[in-house]
Amino acid sequence: MAALLKTDLGGTPLLGRGKVRDLYAVDDALLLVATDRISAFDHVLGSGIPDKGKILTQISLFWFDLLKDLVPNHVITANVEEYPQALRPYRDQLEGRSMLVKRAEMFPVECVARGYLAGSGWKEYRASNTVCGIALPPDLKDGSRLPEPIFTPATKSHDGAHDENISFAAMEKMIGAGAAGELRELTLAIYQRAAAHAESCGLILADTKFEFGKTAERVILADEVLTPDSSRFWDQKTWKPGGAQPSFDKQFVRDYLEEIGWNKQAPAPSLPDEVVERTRAKYLEAFRRLTGREMGK
Repeated sequence: MAALLKTDLGGTPLLGRGKVRDLYAVDDALLLVATDRISAFDHVLGSGIPDKGKILTQISLFWFDLLKDLVPNHVITANVEEYPQALRPYRDQLEGRSMLVKRAEMFPVECVARGYLAGSGWKEYRASNTVCGIALPPDLKDGSRLPEPIFTPATKSHDGAHDENISFAAMEKMIGAGAAGELRELTLAIYQRAAAHAESCGLILADTKFEFGKTAERVILADEVLTPDSSRFWDQKTWKPGGAQPSFDKQFVRDYLEEIGWNKQAPAPSLPDEVVERTRAKYLEAFRRLTGREMGK
C-alpha cells in the first residue's frame, strides 16, 4: 500500500504545501488535499503513513457535521463528483482526502482549549503554576484534569517553528477585544461538545486547537478539526496522571526517532515498516472510535 506524499493536479494553481496538506486555488474557492506525509519535531519525514490523509479528512468531516449547529464551517463539498470538471481526472489523488472550501480571512492565532495538563501547558505550569498567564491550583501533575477547561491562544508559526503560547490580553491586542472574546467563547463551546462526544466513545480529549476565519457574513471554523494531528486523545481506561499519557497520534514515530538518536535536523529519516503500520493502526482506531464507522463505509 503506497502513501501519497505529494499531489499534482496539472494546471490547478498550487498555493502552497504545508507539513501535511497541499493547498490549491479553484476559482473563488480553495482545495485542501491531505497527503500521507507525517512530520515530527518540525520536520517532514522521508516516509508517509498510507491513508493518513484520508483518515484525517474523514475525521474532520465527521466533526464539522457534528458541530454545524454550534459554528458554521468552511466546507463547500468533499464529494469529487461536485468539484469543477477540471479536477475530475485527478480523482485518485482527491477521493476521500480533499475538501473544497470557502476562502476566509484567517485570524492569526491558534485557538487552543485545554481540559487537561499536558505538553507545553505542563511545561509552563511546572515553571510558574500558570498556563498562558492563567493561574492554576498547586500540586497538579502531568496529565491532571483541570478544574474547568481553559482557553490558551498561541501565535501561528509560518516558518516551521513551534507555535508560541500567548496571553488572552496579547490576543486582544492582535485582533481586537470583540473578536478575541467571540473566538474564546466558540473555542470553549466546541471543546465542551467534542469532549462530551469523545467521553461517550471511551476517550479523553485532553486539548485541541482550532483555526477560525472570517467571511463577509460571519466567523467560521476552518482548516482541520479535532483530528489526532491537532488534538490529544487519550484512552479513558489507561489515563493516569503523573506522566505522559499514551495518545492516538504519532507517538510511535516520535519514540522511534528518539531511539535512533536522530539529531532533529534535515534531512529527516524514513521509518521502518513496523512503525508505519503501528502508527496507521492508531489513526484508524481513533477514526473508528470517534465516528463509529469503518474507513470507506
